[in-house]
Amino acid sequence: MPGHLILLAALAADCPTYVKGATGGDYYNSEDAKGLAVVETFHFGPQVETLQRGMSSSLGEDISYTLEHFPNHPRALAAIARLSMRAHKPQAPGAHHSVECYFQRAIAFVPGDGATRALFGAYLLSQRRDGEAVEQLQAALDTQPGNAAAWYNLGLAHVRRKEWPAALAAAHKAYGLGFPLPGLRQQLKAAREWREPESLDPVVAH
Repeated sequence: MPGHLILLAALAADCPTYVKGATGGDYYNSEDAKGLAVVETFHFGPQVETLQRGMSSSLGEDISYTLEHFPNHPRALAAIARLSMRAHKPQAPGAHHSVECYFQRAIAFVPGDGATRALFGAYLLSQRRDGEAVEQLQAALDTQPGNAAAWYNLGLAHVRRKEWPAALAAAHKAYGLGFPLPGLRQQLKAAREWREPESLDPVVAH
């Protein structure tokens, strides 16, 4: 079954589709974002984003409220993923849906949102679902070729799969863009697969 059909089937099964209301929509759309300040003021302040405490209710409920209005809110998606991982559960305490459901809803609503796919790829990587992570990260880089973190995570996924040429190519892209963490390079060196790039010219984002 094609990937988009699998996604739709999953949504229909146990993950209700996002329905845009009077407030909210695409985080990156200037018209939709007119209500963003109100949502963030009461539900997604710094104390929620850093997982210290909720504002109107629990952390999970406040982040869920934010994602119910702006499903591809990147910082809220990252926060719900971190909260879930902190609790060691696929659905964060207080959240209305699983982390995977929130990502599925966001992608279904704005399929070309590279930032959402990059975040989903990072989450899948943290769950050791490396093949799925590769798919999401590659889709992210199709629209955001200058996303250094996505290149880095793609390289880590390829290392786990022992796909050495692809891992090395992703590492060269990440470090050419200035990504600071040395872990990917170190893993490639440990596997004796690291090679210095012929050119360190950074990838130019389009």
